[in-house]
Amino acid sequence: MTGHVSDRASASRQRLANAASQAFAERGFHATTTRDIAAAAGMSPAAVYVHHSSKEELLHSISERGHAVILELIRAAIGASDDPREQVGAAIGAMSENHAQNHVVARVVNYELGALSPEHHEQILAMRQQITAELQAVVDRGVASGVFTTTQPRMAANALLSLAVDVARWYHEDGSWSPADVGAFNAEAALRIVGAQPTATP
Repeated sequence: MTGHVSDRASASRQRLANAASQAFAERGFHATTTRDIAAAAGMSPAAVYVHHSSKEELLHSISERGHAVILELIRAAIGASDDPREQVGAAIGAMSENHAQNHVVARVVNYELGALSPEHHEQILAMRQQITAELQAVVDRGVASGVFTTTQPRMAANALLSLAVDVARWYHEDGSWSPADVGAFNAEAALRIVGAQPTATP
């Protein structure tokens, strides 16, 4: 019985998160009310407060999960190879594909940071710094080993992140490109940004 209750609660939280993400993306955090979110989720206004103490706490939950997913994706991509070229391509490709596939949530996660409380804002910034540090370390290794020729590794790492994050701003399902197309294109663009040297042929 407890498992069923937990499953229902989890499903309700997901419905609220989906509805809130859509509303925040369309109207912005401040113009969205908890009544708007509850109505979009097909729930009563009181249901929001069963699962979240406030609208801001709901935004924080969405943002925290979104950043955690990206951090996991980047770490997995980097961990799959020892070659900085493959690491950068895989990391930016995966992040770009995710931002296309989940562009509504990604817009909220990346562009509504200012609506978070100071404490929550600090926590999310720390997660963003972890993401940046993971990518920066790969760029630095590539430069140190001579496979990347960029003379501005810090700027290059920031440009890589911007390339992937910005996908959420312009991507639409009714366009010509699939999320996989976007990921593949940005993976190739990422290598140009860092000035990747071609792989040696046998």
